[in-house]
Amino acid sequence: MPEREIYLLSPRALSPETIAVAFAKTSRAPESFREIANELSDEKSAQFHEKWVVGYGHASVAEHAVLHIAFENVSRVAIEAIEGNRLASYTEKSTRYQKWGQDDFTIPPELDNHPLRDEFTKTVRLLFSTYADSLDPVKSLVVKRVTRKENESDEALDRRIRSQYVDRCRFILPAAANANVGMTANARVIENTIRKMLSHPLEEVRQIGEKVKEVSKAETPTLVKYADANAYMIETMKALALSPSPNGRGVGVREDWCKLIEYDKEGENKVLAAALYRFGEMTYEDALNYVKSSNEKESLAQILLSKLDKFDVPLRELEYCNYTFDLVMDQGAYAEFKRHRMMSQTPQRLTTRLGYTTPSLIAEAGFRSEYEAAMESASEMYEKLYQFNPDVAQYIVPNGFNRRVLAQFNLREAFAFCQLRSAANAHFSIRRVAQKIYEDILNVHPLLAKYMKRHDETWQSVEENHFVKI
Repeated sequence: MPEREIYLLSPRALSPETIAVAFAKTSRAPESFREIANELSDEKSAQFHEKWVVGYGHASVAEHAVLHIAFENVSRVAIEAIEGNRLASYTEKSTRYQKWGQDDFTIPPELDNHPLRDEFTKTVRLLFSTYADSLDPVKSLVVKRVTRKENESDEALDRRIRSQYVDRCRFILPAAANANVGMTANARVIENTIRKMLSHPLEEVRQIGEKVKEVSKAETPTLVKYADANAYMIETMKALALSPSPNGRGVGVREDWCKLIEYDKEGENKVLAAALYRFGEMTYEDALNYVKSSNEKESLAQILLSKLDKFDVPLRELEYCNYTFDLVMDQGAYAEFKRHRMMSQTPQRLTTRLGYTTPSLIAEAGFRSEYEAAMESASEMYEKLYQFNPDVAQYIVPNGFNRRVLAQFNLREAFAFCQLRSAANAHFSIRRVAQKIYEDILNVHPLLAKYMKRHDETWQSVEENHFVKI
């Protein structure tokens, strides 16, 4: 019997395109991966990709070529475009643990030589100076409420409490604020990313797309060289943006900020039937009929979910139950929410028209009037920019303003989201969302949702303890 072997094809020894070819050829070549790779060169690999990936459309081969791309000093608006791919991994500069300098922002290229440029810059600088001025008073309040450890230095104390005051002050930072993000993705995803970015309505994003194409071609010259702007995306987005729509600005924001608009009424039955189907020999129809007529649903649910530990992932059969939510959350919460890319998410553009939230610590630190003045200035600037270009207007919107997003996901993803984002160390804005989504799912599917492990609080208590205005 041949001996089992498991080993790396290292990118330190082979180019990403060569690794992709080595994996691709195994489908028809009997040799080992090492033997296949030893026969390849960058030139031969490029020829292979030109023929099979580009010529015949075997795009899955490109998934074996993996790139790591570093983005620095790009706006939060652009980061949303960069991170708009489900099958990629991202790590970005955190607004919870790092502080922003006075010049850490992007002026949208569309404002070059435009009359609004100076006013935009002035408003952004007001937001950044207000942010900087808020740090000390909010920090002082936090310091008074914590116990300093024995022999703890000022620096060590600051590291320990930083997220407690920085993540309140971050509500003031606008979407123009710069950040860094690292992206790891395969060449197929990178190619799609480039197409989407080159088709984007914002010039900053298109410029980034051109640079991504340039740096990717250095490692995968064949796999991304034909990535270009997509006429379908450009024309469709433009047409939809111009189409008439009802004016529902802000209507029902407070009462209906988290609305379960659709769910599978047979969801629990389907999940339990799918679990029986997986481990049995019956048809799915028979399994579903059995569950519907069974008096043992509670015990089946217990078998399926009761042994879940804190970091366990439920079986995939929970994916047969789906939910659709229409949500309103502050932009800071959405920055956390968008990381759950297994969901289907449709965010609306950033706006100031849905109002803003005010954290309790901002008010308790005696900084509420300055905070609200900065937010109102941003709102006034937004309306002026909106008349020029609604997409460009997004740059001035601070994290504290609310935003709409439509989200569809299954019960398995609901477990992942609600458990992770309701944890005690999660930001309070996203804890509020997670707890409300949990409550709504529990109301319709109590048999299964009760097994979610969450921090012991409610969305109402989050509001009471952390906000003076939502």
